[in-house]
Amino acid sequence: MATELKNRYDFMLLFDVKDGNPNGDPDAGNLPRIDTETGEGLVTDVCIKRKVRNYVQLVKTEGGYNIYVKEKAVLGRAHAEAFKSLGIDIGQESAKAIPPELVSSFEELELCEGLSLRDNEDETKLLVVASDADKKAIKEWEKEEKISTPVKKFIDSVLKDAKPRKPTAAETEKGRDWMCEHYFDIRTFGAVMALKSAPNCGQVRGPVQITFARSVDPIVTSEHSITRMAVATEAEAEKQSGDNRTMGRKNTVPYGLYVAYGFVSPALAKQTGFSEEDLALLWEALVGMFDQDHSAARGMMATQKLIVFKHDTALGNAPSSRLFDLVKIEKKDGVAVPRKFADYKVDVPSSDMLPSGVHIEVK
Repeated sequence: MATELKNRYDFMLLFDVKDGNPNGDPDAGNLPRIDTETGEGLVTDVCIKRKVRNYVQLVKTEGGYNIYVKEKAVLGRAHAEAFKSLGIDIGQESAKAIPPELVSSFEELELCEGLSLRDNEDETKLLVVASDADKKAIKEWEKEEKISTPVKKFIDSVLKDAKPRKPTAAETEKGRDWMCEHYFDIRTFGAVMALKSAPNCGQVRGPVQITFARSVDPIVTSEHSITRMAVATEAEAEKQSGDNRTMGRKNTVPYGLYVAYGFVSPALAKQTGFSEEDLALLWEALVGMFDQDHSAARGMMATQKLIVFKHDTALGNAPSSRLFDLVKIEKKDGVAVPRKFADYKVDVPSSDMLPSGVHIEVK
């Protein structure tokens, strides 16, 4: 039985990077993100939550710990699964017997999501369009696959009869609750689940919110030339007379200590079902997520401290900004250019320095 969350929490996440790119910006050639006015490095909240999701996906494979936003996920499938599990009708599928002259063409096709073949009672083949099929995606698939005109016309005729049904407000609420129960990231971070191409599961505001992480000091981006001792094509090899080298570039941060802030609301936790057990898993993920996310591009990344402020009440006993200001992070004397976490001094307040009703724990 899940234990209801009754206390407010505020937390600080301190992590660092050495000779790596903690969060590339795709709009800037994947350079490390930076505040152009101060030179301080940035890591987005989305990047941090991605690592939490990946960690949970590794350590929890059963129960209500599925991950909604994951690599190669088709979000609408989760919505359809929710309504199917709840026994709620989401529309009427369309099925039609395939003309004999087109059967072989369909059997050779790799049908897209929402289309399937089914054997009919009279041993003919049926083309079935699911009630929740994304008609726009099917049309795009027809163009990409260059489907022949007769096959396309038949698919379109079956597609026309598939009728999705819009869930009622009460059904949407049931779908929302089902998604919160089965997906850790939804009941933790929230999600907008009002998709045009899938049954509406509403919107969830998550009890856990995380800010962008910002480096304690300005960072400097180093650019490195790299060489691959191979080429991709025969034409490249011929052009280089067998030298076969490919040049590239890599951008890294020599060192940066980053701080992100987080907040946990018991009022919102009650709405999504986020429990004490979920909170314990969140702390575990924030501490261990970088150990499961190593790559050459990210260099050496690690969580150095997770400082948690626990309030005695649901509304809190002190402003979060006041608590965060009690933590002092400074370069040690004599350190001009920090290159490791030991170059910093992190002063965490003792219990007697905290406001009444607030407790601190360092993980």
